[in-house]
Parts: sequence; C-alpha cells; structure tokens
Amino acid sequence: MATIHVDVVSAEESIFSGEARFVALPGENGELGILPRHTPLITRIKPGAVRIERADNGQEEFVFVAGGILEVQPGTVTVLADTAIRGRDLDEAKANEAKKLAEEAIRNAKNEIDLARAQSEFAMMAAQIAAIAKLRKK
Repeated sequence: MATIHVDVVSAEESIFSGEARFVALPGENGELGILPRHTPLITRIKPGAVRIERADNGQEEFVFVAGGILEVQPGTVTVLADTAIRGRDLDEAKANEAKKLAEEAIRNAKNEIDLARAQSEFAMMAAQIAAIAKLRKK
C-alpha cells in the first residue's frame, strides 16, 4: 500500500513525523483529505484536529492545531502549525476554562482589538473542545 510522509511541526517542537496512509485536517475552506500522490497544494488551515492514519500499525494519531499552513507534495505532507498539541495531551477541563475566560473577555471588551483577540481565543478553544470530543469518539 502506498504511503505519504507526514510532518506536523509547531514553533516549539516536532509533534509527529512518520509514514501515513491518509491525513485529514481542517482547511481554510473546509475539511481536507490527503492520500499518497495528492496534487501539490499550499493552503492555510483553521484550528481543529489533524487525523493521521499511521502506515505502520493502522492506528489513528490526532493532533490539535491552532491554525497554520499546510503544504502537500505527492510524497510529503507538512503541517506548520502556530500551536500544536498531541491528542493525548489535550486537557478538556483547561480548554473549557479557557473558553469561559474568552467568553468573559468578549463581554468585557473595551475596543475592537480586545474583542478580536477574545473572539480568536474563543474560536480556538471551541475548536480544541471539538477535537477532544472527536478523539473520545474514536
């Protein structure tokens, strides 16, 4: 079976590097599915879950990304994420608390910049909570 090399990297560290059968992630205009020999592509990605079907054991690896850039070449997928967290390291309680704080910041925003920051944080936490729910379903 054909495989594709996948690298998921954040500013802090390499989160995943290995061979995969399939990768799914939240593209700027909707969910993207990437198979080996995919057409070259560069696009922005939205906050959400990157799902990687590993080639070595068929298991799925989940990584939450807070946005970034995706580059696809026929044999390689590279995800350059603003922030990336391994699925097993996601903390639902912390994400829910951060979401509540963002909601409060939206209510208390004094100007457009504060409002935009709070809305961005809220969207990222909502995406993280959705990624946690998706991980628990599997």
